[in-house]
Amino acid sequence: MITSTSSPLRLDWAVIAVMAFLHIGALFALLPSNFSWTAVGLAVVLHWITGGLGITLGWHRLVTHRSFQTPKWLEYFLVFCGTLAMEGGPTWWVGLHRHHHLYSDQNVDHHDSSKGFWWSHMGWMLREVPAEVEVPRFTKDIAGDPVYRFFDNYFLPIQVAFAGILYLIGGWPFVVWAVFVRLVAVFHCTWLVNSATHKFGYRTFETTDQSTNCWWVALLTYGEGWHNNHHAFQYSARHGLKPWELDMTWGMIQVLQFLGLATKVKLVESSPE
Repeated sequence: MITSTSSPLRLDWAVIAVMAFLHIGALFALLPSNFSWTAVGLAVVLHWITGGLGITLGWHRLVTHRSFQTPKWLEYFLVFCGTLAMEGGPTWWVGLHRHHHLYSDQNVDHHDSSKGFWWSHMGWMLREVPAEVEVPRFTKDIAGDPVYRFFDNYFLPIQVAFAGILYLIGGWPFVVWAVFVRLVAVFHCTWLVNSATHKFGYRTFETTDQSTNCWWVALLTYGEGWHNNHHAFQYSARHGLKPWELDMTWGMIQVLQFLGLATKVKLVESSPE
């Protein structure tokens, strides 16, 4: 296990440059020449495909926590959708998330919420991440898979190729909205789970971390905002445990169950009323 250090972590200028480039690119949506309702609609659909199907359903509930199983072709498709969210390679993402659950809100947690909202939201990723050295320890089940290795190595070229295809179809409005605006929106929605749901909301379960249930984050992240529930029962496919805790991703899993594409679904034996 890594140990804490009092020395400041080095800035990661490559990540800073990419984040600055994407956020500045999203500002071009303010130019009237880049606006079209088709482009906006495409961005919304791709937000769901990449952030909902990809990150939330695929990378998080399926791969990281193995809260259900799917045929391998469907797993690879969901992992590909998550790759288009450009939140790093899937093995890196899964490894760090599993590390987070083991050390949540401790000093070695890479986005320890006790270090402040900005740090847990995005500040941590702008510096070196010591927990990265432990990724192999947490990803032995996927690290040798050639499909995962491909997505780990080429998630950035895949995004560039995707942007090129969108440009050929719809010009700069498609690129600005369906790439830049969509990526920035997916980023911040995902990061709110690390920041806002360790600060705002209510706690149903007395977990060892500061996780909370936050309804508005749940709306933005397809059900991931019921974070205290998730930290109490990390292997549950359903995060919204109370009847009024809307969990769109659990609804997607139920659809997959109905179609025979989701099996061995793990649930909490009894939900709180």
